[in-house]
Amino acid sequence: MNNWRELSARASLASHRLIGWIYWDPDAIARYTALGVPNGLGYYIASRAAPLASSGNDAVVAAFYSIRKEFIDLCLDEARKHTTFEDAYRVRNEAVARGLREYAPEIVLPLGELASPLWDAADSLPLARRPLCAAHRSWPRCQDDAALSAWLAVNCIREWRGDTHFELLASHEISGVQAGLLHDAFLGYPGDWIPRSRGADDAQLAQAWAALDSRGFVTDGRINATGLAFREEIEDKTNELCERAWRHLGEDLTLKYAELIEPVGHKFLARIDATAGENWMPAARDSRRK
Repeated sequence: MNNWRELSARASLASHRLIGWIYWDPDAIARYTALGVPNGLGYYIASRAAPLASSGNDAVVAAFYSIRKEFIDLCLDEARKHTTFEDAYRVRNEAVARGLREYAPEIVLPLGELASPLWDAADSLPLARRPLCAAHRSWPRCQDDAALSAWLAVNCIREWRGDTHFELLASHEISGVQAGLLHDAFLGYPGDWIPRSRGADDAQLAQAWAALDSRGFVTDGRINATGLAFREEIEDKTNELCERAWRHLGEDLTLKYAELIEPVGHKFLARIDATAGENWMPAARDSRRK
């Protein structure tokens, strides 16, 4: 029997790579632009938040946790002016189906064969305090395209992980900006890249650094060993809680899934590198710490 904590981490990393490329995919953004949204403004927010957006901007802000409210407001309001969230979801899925076949055609058939058990695993997850997963789980599952349907099931499991991770951070009174600073150090990213990429300004960063310093997580303006140990504990606990989906899927199928995605993970990361940059989608990255 595998160590479930390690298997949860492994399957989750594969999932981040399978999903993440779509948020900067030029074809997806072009399809979103064709709906009437100028320059595809806010595609990432609108497409990812589509199933939750009818609950209002603040619900999305709460669920996204670490992305600046004003940016979310702009993206969602722009989408409402020009299109519907149902269409944003539809064109995103069309781009997923095309991209899977173009970038990793070798996984399309075997991934599709996992659609039903992956949805069973997603449906097994409790929804309390898991708003993004709950919203996505109730939207169309595109079962006429098995590979796309499997992708959507993985996305539900991935969003459950995100909801769970943010719940843990909130329970420890770690703000979204503080979380970004800790994640930067955890991955070995430069400075304050992650929170700035999510809209944090100088004042918010100063406040976050001061809060982390007051907890003993900062030395000489950098996250110290105590802060890194805390962030490691959060990651370990997230992996532990997220064993739930993979245990439901079962060891054999979880290994089959991980072994299917891992060999093509670099292709999806390469898409992110080419379309967004080498720091984007940090959840899909290996640590660069030395």
